[in-house]
Amino acid sequence: MTMPTAGTPAQELQKAFDHFNRVSTELTHAYAALQEKVDSLTEELAVANGELRRQYEEKERLSERLGLLLDALPAGVVVLDGQARVTEANPAARQWLGDDLEGRHWGDVARQHLEPAVTVGEWQLGEKRVNLAESPLDSAGGKLLLLHDISAAHRMKAELERNQRLAAMGEMAAALAHQLRTPLATALLYADNLGKAGLSDAARRRFAGKTAAQLNRLEHLIQDVLLFARGESIGRDVIPVSELLAEAMQSVESLVKERDTRLELENRCPRAVIVGGRKALLGALVSLLENAMQVSPPGAPVRLAARARADAILLSVSDMGPGIPKNLQTRVFEPFFTTKSHGTGLGLPIALGVARAHGGSLRLDSSPDAETRFTLEIPGHGDPEDAAG
Repeated sequence: MTMPTAGTPAQELQKAFDHFNRVSTELTHAYAALQEKVDSLTEELAVANGELRRQYEEKERLSERLGLLLDALPAGVVVLDGQARVTEANPAARQWLGDDLEGRHWGDVARQHLEPAVTVGEWQLGEKRVNLAESPLDSAGGKLLLLHDISAAHRMKAELERNQRLAAMGEMAAALAHQLRTPLATALLYADNLGKAGLSDAARRRFAGKTAAQLNRLEHLIQDVLLFARGESIGRDVIPVSELLAEAMQSVESLVKERDTRLELENRCPRAVIVGGRKALLGALVSLLENAMQVSPPGAPVRLAARARADAILLSVSDMGPGIPKNLQTRVFEPFFTTKSHGTGLGLPIALGVARAHGGSLRLDSSPDAETRFTLEIPGHGDPEDAAG
């Protein structure tokens, strides 16, 4: 058996050089591939940087345009952080609410400058009537508030309502003449009897009383006509609902005894308040109560109730009278329409006007042999701080 012989030093050196050449060639190829990859990534990075630069420049242009738009916007824009503090405000907002807005709590700003108006979502800002809207700004609780001046629209609405009342007055002129003629002729007849010779003291007192009653009826009619034509001046009284109901109950005490009815009270919102005209709302409730008691059978209940919804207070008057036929339910709100011999036909139209002036409504629900209910719906009112969450 022949043993393998070791190579010569020259052969071993040659092998080492051959291995070195192979490794060097592999490294050269790897470096070339790496260089290509670096070039490709450099090119991609340059493209990405260009796109980012373009987006940044576009964002800067949009930001500049938005700033110019906010500066020129006639509405007030206020930005709040998560703690309801003002972080930004446009020139209109600063002009209306003061230059020292930044850093102040919105609740303090609102209390200083905003007063609640009759209509929900509207506020009185000095001489201006503004609408306040809000929208979420970020996940941290920030908000964007927009105050829009609606003074011109409010004046146009008031003017339109006035023109509608004047138009209604023109249509009712003939009916008014008839309504005035009857009690006036009756009063003149009784007054003529007072001048007759030989009239006993008892008869004279009787005729004098009837004359005074007809004159009082005339005065009441004229007051109702003037109230309907002029419209109630709705104030901004803060009226606890419980106080309003108590005043209405007290106002009809004498009629309760006279008509032998039972007046029941159901107040489901004892802590609720209404912002509006106390006198106007009280007059509307008393008118509804008087109507209910006049049609109720002796001993039957008349119910005065109040309940609250999320956005409104509902004041209702119910009776167990004969009900109102379907064909008359829309007509009962017409001026001078009445089914009573001594009614003016203005009580319900005036109550409807009071409800509308408060931004609400007056609804009738009635059917024969069932409960008849009139419901005054008056919008509820929050605090201006609610806009800050």
